[in-house]
Amino acid sequence: MARIVLTNDDGVSSPGIHALAVALDKEGHDIAVVAPSNERSGWGAGVGTLDDGAEFRIQQYIIPENDHIRAWGIDGPPAFCVLAAMLGKFGSPPDLVISGSNDGANCGRGILHSGTVGAAMIAQNFGISGIALSQKRNGKPMLWETSGIVAVAAAKRILEMPRKTVWNINTPNERPESLRGVRWGRIAAFGTTKTSLEETMAGTLRITVTPRDVELSPDTDTALVDAGYVSVTGLIGFRTDGLETPNIVTSLEESILP
Repeated sequence: MARIVLTNDDGVSSPGIHALAVALDKEGHDIAVVAPSNERSGWGAGVGTLDDGAEFRIQQYIIPENDHIRAWGIDGPPAFCVLAAMLGKFGSPPDLVISGSNDGANCGRGILHSGTVGAAMIAQNFGISGIALSQKRNGKPMLWETSGIVAVAAAKRILEMPRKTVWNINTPNERPESLRGVRWGRIAAFGTTKTSLEETMAGTLRITVTPRDVELSPDTDTALVDAGYVSVTGLIGFRTDGLETPNIVTSLEESILP
């Protein structure tokens, strides 16, 4: 069994993270919930201000009916929660970070902005693996036990993989027996929703989020989760592209150096 830190961007009181904590705890893993004290969606991998002397308020939290699971809320974004855990604030550094389960899908290129995904990527920077797990809304009550089952299975598999493996997993809001299966999904050009901005008379920008009606390749993460599959996408963080282009380097050098 592994030591796992759970975080999210919906906040420590979110039922999605509670479902994961309970499911993974029952499996025998050593669980520490370290999540934002309130919603921090859209923060990506941002950690906030890390200037010398900066402070982040922290408070212990009780997961309903599971007070034996250690949990803390931090007044900071999810990536900072992972950073704090990796620096040993909540005991020994974890073997794995799981972020979620997010209330809504994290598909398409918009995952760049996702605090759920950003937290999993921070784990990779510290040399361990991470899972970002999200459950798509479909207008029905959220069946969080499905995310719990997916998290248990995913944790088992990713711990068998090389360290620094990161998966972005999206699951439909269906009971496990209603899922069509699990598929590898490439990142779609679009997510499941479209965001637009409108300037108001008060001088503010109002965000409007609407469903996106586009036809995507069936092997993309967005299309797969829409079709009832659990979509798994492998992610890689900071790295060079591996291409040597001396002509570009020479051109840049001639333009920069006197």
